[in-house]
Amino acid sequence: MTLFFPSRTKTAPAVTSTVIGMTTSASVPTESEGAIAHGGTVTDRLVEANAQYAAAFTDPGMDAHPVLQVAVVACMDARLDLHSALGLQLGDCHTIRNAGGVVTDDVIRSLTISQRALGTRSIVLIHHTGCGLESLTEEFRHDLEMEVGQRPAWAVEAFRDVEQDVRQSMQRVRTSPFLLHTDDVRGFVFDVKSGLLREIDPA
Repeated sequence: MTLFFPSRTKTAPAVTSTVIGMTTSASVPTESEGAIAHGGTVTDRLVEANAQYAAAFTDPGMDAHPVLQVAVVACMDARLDLHSALGLQLGDCHTIRNAGGVVTDDVIRSLTISQRALGTRSIVLIHHTGCGLESLTEEFRHDLEMEVGQRPAWAVEAFRDVEQDVRQSMQRVRTSPFLLHTDDVRGFVFDVKSGLLREIDPA
């Protein structure tokens, strides 16, 4: 199933992303196309790109409330270009990303602020095929403890069944006492090969 957001008329200039564009190395401009000269760091490249962006930037004249009143929770995987994949524009939504796109206490914190302070109502949860968390276990925390002498307070949130983990994330959202709106919570798996979303039944 594909996810559809209704179109609408805006007076602000059309912009296709609210975050730094998520690209693969293959899509980064070559030096002849304006990339930083050899010797600079990746951060230097990003700062230079921002200077070029700011030179043509026009204030869109919008506030911090998402136009579509939706928050999207997704994995941080660099292959997921959420705004392009979902047909979103600047100002449409809140995007909350972490390793796996799992619903943690900090995600609940962000969703609570998103709803209570900034007016969102719908929540979309997106995991994806080929996630790195499927190859990890909680032993990752043990290995870190052995290396640095301190056990992380956070859980790895590794999983083997991506569909079941989407269901778990939906359940965590729906049972949170801090969220005002849990009637429109839907979960999906994004196929990194086809670009399609597949909706997961919460049952």
